[in-house]
Amino acid sequence: MLRIDKIDVFYGDVQILWDVSLEVESNEIVTVLGPNGSGKSTLLRTIVNLIHPKKVGRSDGGIFYRGSRINDLSPEETVNLGISIVPEGSRVFQEMSVLDNLKMGSHLKKAREVRKETLKEVYTLFPRLEERKLQKAKTLSGGERKMLTLGMALMSRPDLLLLDEPSLGLQPNFVTRTFETIQEINRRGVAVLFVEQNVHASLEICHRGYVLENGRMILEGTGGELLNNQRIKKAYLAL
Repeated sequence: MLRIDKIDVFYGDVQILWDVSLEVESNEIVTVLGPNGSGKSTLLRTIVNLIHPKKVGRSDGGIFYRGSRINDLSPEETVNLGISIVPEGSRVFQEMSVLDNLKMGSHLKKAREVRKETLKEVYTLFPRLEERKLQKAKTLSGGERKMLTLGMALMSRPDLLLLDEPSLGLQPNFVTRTFETIQEINRRGVAVLFVEQNVHASLEICHRGYVLENGRMILEGTGGELLNNQRIKKAYLAL
């Protein structure tokens, strides 16, 4: 579904990603792990063309979605292809109701046509959002806002969902619920690529994972392989 081939990414003159490659198959959950500042969020922003990769040296690659190069598209064109991103933090329209926030997520024509059906699916995933649908978003708890941001992304009917630190800042019970929700979204036919610092929980649910350090991919494998990798255990799991 998604193939990233040897991309280099800069902020101004500062290079953030070096020769990065990654693949996501249909219906997979793929995680990208790494410490703060490793370039994980930059990678997601590049996929949706908020940043465009540059060609440097031998790296002449690009970003391909369902076989077509997409790294020269606009963010709006990328969303229209079926790629949706949930950025880090709970970015919602504070003064709008939960329901109106969700409707904002279905602004694409194809999504508007099935808005009622999608809304029912989102409420099935997040019953609490239905209970609070008439409340202003600013009245929600941190965990509820995270549900709302996920719900808004799903309202666009994505085939590929990108999540930036989905468990960041959540209480333990909401962390568990968030990872369960990622699995349920995937079971419903949506491929998921997420970046995360909760290494153990991420590798428990993913089909495959990558490790990004200092802007370079240093490891990849199945979730089980990475959980049992001695380098991962020493650096991230304190085992």
